[in-house]
Amino acid sequence: MNYQMLLAWNRLDWIFPDKDRKTQFETNQYWKHAVPTGTKMDHNGTIYVAVPRWAKGIPATMNCIVSKNGKPNLQAFPNWEWNKEGNIDALQSVMGYEIDEYNRMWILDQGKIAYAPSRPGSQKLIIWDLDSNELVESMEIPNEIAPYRTSFLNDIVVDNRNGFAYITDSGSGWPDHPLEAGIIVYNMKTKTFRRVLDRDYSTQNFPGFQFEIDYRPVYSDRPMKMGVDGIALSADRTTLYYCPLTARNLYAIDTALLRNFEIPLETISQSVHCLGSKDTTTDGMQADNVGNLFYTMLEGKGIGIYTPGNGQFHKLVSDDRMIWVDGVAFDQNGFVLFNSTRMNQVFENPQSIDWNYPFNFIIWRAFIGKGIKSYLYGQ
Repeated sequence: MNYQMLLAWNRLDWIFPDKDRKTQFETNQYWKHAVPTGTKMDHNGTIYVAVPRWAKGIPATMNCIVSKNGKPNLQAFPNWEWNKEGNIDALQSVMGYEIDEYNRMWILDQGKIAYAPSRPGSQKLIIWDLDSNELVESMEIPNEIAPYRTSFLNDIVVDNRNGFAYITDSGSGWPDHPLEAGIIVYNMKTKTFRRVLDRDYSTQNFPGFQFEIDYRPVYSDRPMKMGVDGIALSADRTTLYYCPLTARNLYAIDTALLRNFEIPLETISQSVHCLGSKDTTTDGMQADNVGNLFYTMLEGKGIGIYTPGNGQFHKLVSDDRMIWVDGVAFDQNGFVLFNSTRMNQVFENPQSIDWNYPFNFIIWRAFIGKGIKSYLYGQ
């Protein structure tokens, strides 16, 4: 499998609107906690990255990438005002988002700053039209759907055909507290949310799981526990795939059960299928338009692929530089995009990352085949 680097950084930097912000960013070394997640490309070829505010001082949480002096820099998206920390109507902390077939960005705002409880109104789902550069809609995700203290809104997939979106809540927003993970279903027509599989065995971490990369414990000072993280929707929109981060199994459920808000929660829980072990921990996932599921391999350092037809998991691409591959996406030309973040090294205490290394954060691409796109373009 041929693959290549698209972009690389030793550390992130922004095109700031004024010198004072730049000075503050550098003086306080806020860049030491700035990690790019969720790389995606829109219909016009613009590349976006989210930078969650898991620590103070992140200049902008939603960004597009622009070139300055031959280097990739981040530009606040859609603008600096929309990224104003402390304004609950603006973007507070984004990790997961999707760009749909209509070139609209669905932005999932965690609402949390440095793991403090989300303020009422800060957790939200925002739809932004990338063609007109205008807000389409903003929907608050209330406490009863995603508890302000424990929620960790992670990722999202969109089904415009049936009028639903599906969100993972890893339930790890309160460090040192038991996980409260689950899946959130959004009905576009009624503009209502429903929480399902709350603290279900399939959405929680695997009991006693030992998370290691390169035979080293992830966050050795505090063993990592995180519930449902990766999420993907089949091209025919009938199957929702998901997996906890600190576990290796892949799960699936019929979306017809999730789209009917009258179906009892117990029935949904009893209808979960375990598809087997991926033999790796996984962060992000995405399905293509012909039925395959692509998933990140944290222990395997790369990307794997699951073929529903034969139920087989196998490695697609791997490289020792692909440390903590965070997300998977597709462009319009048959390439799969994914980014390596070294997140385990950035958030270890003390940090084990070498900030002088030029390839700490990398956006990769690999050619899959002509006509291959994301699930959003499936028939």
